[in-house]
Amino acid sequence: MTPRGDGDTPGLTQRSESPYQSVVSDALFRPVRSGNAFEDTVARLLQTIRLGIVAPGEALPSERDLAGRFAVSRDTVREAIRELAEAGYLASRRGRYGGTFVVDPVPVPAPTAEPIDPTDIEDILGLREILELGAVRGAAARTLSATDRELLWSRLRDATESTVEDYRRVDSRLHLTIGELVGTPSLVSLLADNRTRVNELLDRIPLLAANIAHSNQQHEAIVLAILTGDADGAAAAMREHLDGSSALLRGFLS
Repeated sequence: MTPRGDGDTPGLTQRSESPYQSVVSDALFRPVRSGNAFEDTVARLLQTIRLGIVAPGEALPSERDLAGRFAVSRDTVREAIRELAEAGYLASRRGRYGGTFVVDPVPVPAPTAEPIDPTDIEDILGLREILELGAVRGAAARTLSATDRELLWSRLRDATESTVEDYRRVDSRLHLTIGELVGTPSLVSLLADNRTRVNELLDRIPLLAANIAHSNQQHEAIVLAILTGDADGAAAAMREHLDGSSALLRGFLS
């Protein structure tokens, strides 16, 4: 793990002012289904980690906060955190800057040889196109505040400067931020769920350096179109971007 904190636990930072109140985090830190409270809590926490909502080295909200957001007992949250700690995703630290932290680096899911039904791939990618094209059009149509614009630039910069190991996490965060700027919380929930399924497919194929460079160029075109209010241009750039990753997924997995 890469040291990032000021304590003696590697890969952990002190609790920071993470944007837990954003539309994206609210979409993930929402009540779970009561019938499978433990399993859904684990899945939701994993989703926040893998989509980069809580970044490597950052602290989760407190157990009390998580229990309130997920509408489950603190015992359920505590058990979910314990299981994820044993699986290597979380670590706890006591003291002034204590809490439960996402490990750095985040474990990479083990590859699986289980085949994927081609109809499932088309379902995931088809829904992605509908959601992502709608998101960029909606974001470009809005009058964005200075804070919104800076957030979008920041997410783009993170993706451009990312290491290969972090790329899928920061890429996911950029796409979710675009959805957040639309101002429709339900859209962000759908985007996050779909992006989780997309990432499960992406984890099965190699990261290609040329594709990362091309994606970064496309990301810049998308962001510039949003910032200039060009909805058609944003949609065209996003479609090209989605077509590229879809072609790779179909090529490797179909």
